[in-house]
Amino acid sequence: MKIIRCDCELETPHIDRTLRDWGHELTLMPENINEDELCLAMAECELLLMCYTPITSRVIVSAPRLRGIVKYGVGVDAIDIPSAHERGIAVVNIPTYAEETVAEGAFAMLIALAKKLMPLQKMLCTEGWAWPTARWLGYDIAGKTVGIVGCGRIGSSMARMAGAGFRARVVGYDPNKNFREMQALGIELYDNLHAMLAICDFVSLHVVLSDSTRHLIGAEELAVMKSTAILINTARGALVDENTLLHALQEGIIAGAGLDVFSQEPLNQKSHPLRALYSMENVILMPHFTFYTKEAMDRLEAETLERCKEIIEGRPVTIRSTDPRLQGDPV
Repeated sequence: MKIIRCDCELETPHIDRTLRDWGHELTLMPENINEDELCLAMAECELLLMCYTPITSRVIVSAPRLRGIVKYGVGVDAIDIPSAHERGIAVVNIPTYAEETVAEGAFAMLIALAKKLMPLQKMLCTEGWAWPTARWLGYDIAGKTVGIVGCGRIGSSMARMAGAGFRARVVGYDPNKNFREMQALGIELYDNLHAMLAICDFVSLHVVLSDSTRHLIGAEELAVMKSTAILINTARGALVDENTLLHALQEGIIAGAGLDVFSQEPLNQKSHPLRALYSMENVILMPHFTFYTKEAMDRLEAETLERCKEIIEGRPVTIRSTDPRLQGDPV
């Protein structure tokens, strides 16, 4: 079988070696491949693995032999799933490999911002020492209110760390959860996002990106937050109106942000519209890395190969995601 794996900058040596050991022809494509180049490469492709590269309707139409698309990751917003299903192409993701991992990454940023660890480290590296002046005054997490937007697997892990681990009050907004489900997770349910944001000291986003959640956090939402609040986003950049967030950070509308994801990736310090973030002491930037641990990657590679084998052997593909976009059967 002819297989293409896009986004080869994300190294998956076990996947690559195993597919070749199984006797398949594997071609690796870079993350920045354009649509025209990918369409040409897809002419004889039977199985496509991708992580970030947009898989448009045009790409799908250009691949008459394509049998399956495996997203080796969670979010599927970069795939034109209706076009794939219309052509009988299976689409599957790997939704559970990094639930605790991403929550740990989000919490690490929350702690670092609350304790001002990044600017303190910079101060010590440049000046050798710092004194306990108002500039360095941090915040406790115990006794504060942590708001979780999206209380699925990752969000509920984040809630457990904040509540059971740090004795914070945990509140949550998730239209797909009821009171009893949230209570079982140790989360106080809020039906109104603005009402929840207004009481939070820390807000962490764990929502799937869709048409209804794009720019879920915009000017109105940032305006109702405390001026001392910190926003964490490890889900998808487009959940936030990023230009408005930049303004809010510059003007002190909120106190800080930890960002692992961006609408336009990668970031750069020369031309990116969010480049001003690099110089802000109250911001932590991550290069979409909160998923990236040895244990999570081991799980990701193993399950990706399971899904590949199902497609190669013509068996029904296991869909472990609850995302309704993946539930429809290919025709």
